[in-house]
Amino acid sequence: MIRVAFLWLWYWLKRGVLVVVGLWLAGIVLFAFLPVPFSAVMVERQISAWLSGDFSYVAHSDWVPMEEISPNMVLAVIAAEDQKFAGHWGFDVAAIEKALSHNERRPTRIRGASTLSQQTAKNLFLWDGRSWLRKGLEAGLTAGIELVWTKRRILTVYLNIVEFGEGTFGVEAAAQRFFNKPAKRLTAAEAALLAAVLPNPHRFKVNAPSGYVMQRQRWIMHQMQQLGGKGFLAENELK
Repeated sequence: MIRVAFLWLWYWLKRGVLVVVGLWLAGIVLFAFLPVPFSAVMVERQISAWLSGDFSYVAHSDWVPMEEISPNMVLAVIAAEDQKFAGHWGFDVAAIEKALSHNERRPTRIRGASTLSQQTAKNLFLWDGRSWLRKGLEAGLTAGIELVWTKRRILTVYLNIVEFGEGTFGVEAAAQRFFNKPAKRLTAAEAALLAAVLPNPHRFKVNAPSGYVMQRQRWIMHQMQQLGGKGFLAENELK
């Protein structure tokens, strides 16, 4: 009886895994050209709010194509999060090695090394948090989107689903909420401020920036200039 129950459980577990993998593969293909209606992290945030009794929370996003996003915003996230984005294949090996070395020395202050491609894969298909299982799945999904999507498409999806604040996902929703303007009109300073909160939009606030956030904003603006400004985007076909 126990063996039969185990075989039944194993059968449905395999079927469940195949369904999930199939959905991921379909998502990679379809979202190479279709707008993304919502992300896994958005669903996670919404369900978490409902389970905690917060029925006023709404995970909000407004999809916009790359043509409706300011080049300043594109450059700001590259400068802040992944300056090797245009040249790597989804993973920054040097950054990963540095992060592993740092985390061995200071295990209480974990440093990440996720590229924009990895962050896009995680936000779109997986859950938040840290675990080796999630990182392994993230690596496979990252390889998939790097294989099927262009760099420009990865940036477009990333900027439309990344979390900028409580219930605010995507650059259009963030631009409207914090600056009362569309994403295509964001200035360099505004784009840098939005990018400055990305490490932790629940701790760092766009509408109430701490001294650290403002310092990070200035650093990002300097990095945007160092990269070559909007000429960098044109050279690498990212805008």
